[in-house]
Amino acid sequence: MKSVTISLDTIEKVRNFVNTVSRQSGDFDLVSARYVIDAKSIMGIFSLDLSKPLRLDIHNASDYDAIVAELKDFIV
Repeated sequence: MKSVTISLDTIEKVRNFVNTVSRQSGDFDLVSARYVIDAKSIMGIFSLDLSKPLRLDIHNASDYDAIVAELKDFIV
């Protein structure tokens, strides 16, 4: 597992983020305080406090570095 801190402070960023992670294989979780949701779920993301940075946990991915490179626009 690898974790990165991301910011999703606009609706456009949320939409682009979900599109990006949905194209990837593997499991992605977003963590905000005590809440953990599937990062591929746009409805789940909107249930979080998006005014603060979120932790993205990447599980079972074949190439972490390529995924992190694709997510560079969201990483804080």
